[in-house]
Amino acid sequence: MVSKKITSHVAEYTCKHCKCELTTTESGTLDVLTPELKEINESLAKFYRKRHQVQSVA
Repeated sequence: MVSKKITSHVAEYTCKHCKCELTTTESGTLDVLTPELKEINESLAKFYRKRHQVQSVA
């Protein structure tokens, strides 16, 4: 189950059964969502939103 879409290529997932959190890596594989990866995803999401707001205004 996708719990948060970061970009069109990166998403965070939460398992319905065990509540394990996963994210897609730069190579496209799933990896356990660590605090470091969560921080990276938050920064990436902020950058992605800001970039797309500028493009939609221009």
